[in-house]
Amino acid sequence: MEFHLHTQEQVWEELSPSWRSLLSESIFPVPFLDPAYLKTWWQSMGGGEWPQQESKLAIITAQQGEELIGIAPLFSSAKPGQAEALHFIGAVEVSDYLDFIVRKEDLDAFLEGLLDFIQQNPQLSSKSLDLENFIDSSPSLAALAQTAQRKGWHFEKEVLQPSPYIPLAADFEAYLGGLDKKQRHEIRRKLRNAFNGHQTEWHFVEDPDNLAGELQAFTNMMRHEDDKNSFLKPEMEAFIHAAAKSFFELGLLKLAFLTIDGEKAATFLSFLCCHKLLVYNSARADKWMPLSPGWVLLAKLIDWAISQGFSEVDMMRGDEGYKYKFGAVDRFVMRALLSPET
Repeated sequence: MEFHLHTQEQVWEELSPSWRSLLSESIFPVPFLDPAYLKTWWQSMGGGEWPQQESKLAIITAQQGEELIGIAPLFSSAKPGQAEALHFIGAVEVSDYLDFIVRKEDLDAFLEGLLDFIQQNPQLSSKSLDLENFIDSSPSLAALAQTAQRKGWHFEKEVLQPSPYIPLAADFEAYLGGLDKKQRHEIRRKLRNAFNGHQTEWHFVEDPDNLAGELQAFTNMMRHEDDKNSFLKPEMEAFIHAAAKSFFELGLLKLAFLTIDGEKAATFLSFLCCHKLLVYNSARADKWMPLSPGWVLLAKLIDWAISQGFSEVDMMRGDEGYKYKFGAVDRFVMRALLSPET
């Protein structure tokens, strides 16, 4: 494999077609690794999470002849109290899952060549790897540990956060039947309360002409919760809108609203990936809280996902209690740290 370091932003346009082709066959073709999303993330540094001036692109690609074999979508940066290191573009807060972009059969050879390239490149050799947001089942984790051992690198990993998912059944009734009896009755009760005596409907946003306004309605509704309101600084809100637009253009965005008596009562912003629905964020209107609109809309999304033949609804990072009440099972998001032994 021949490795190359890309430090200029034109890399997004130059590699985009081959990047997407490789991503579709890679070990974890998650939307957070699409070049349009990562470009959007880079332009705002994750909605202001990372300092712009201290951050530099360090995308490393591997080729065999003209064929793109692997991508390590990296950048170099530091934060106060945190030494400079190479991180995944997209880390840490707003991109739930990140990984290398490489086919499974090429993973070991790619990682071996990648560590050699980093150690031998004068722009990179002094830097450690601080790689956040691997899903715990990623083959990259075991492959990194083995490659680091062969190369004499230090390797360690740690859990960052739970990332629970809801396994789906053949139909909605079978799914409910798998829940705790009390919880099953509670979901059914909330559905009855929302639909009896009210004009209750739900829909996905499908019209591109309505997208900007509906995204604004989504972030406006997020501000009803204090923690989300403080999270939604102007640069973060702009990032969420731009990222959602890029996913919409790729056909991966599922922005859902529940309306009660003609008013928006709850919303979920989700993505499609790997025969799964990935739930990214949600919000609800205070006025309709007695009818539990968030629960009602999530139940409808689960029913929809079952109808599509999906294997799961991935609730992604965060251990909020409501996820487990819908039958969520824990898995974890991991961090891997590597450095050459001195």
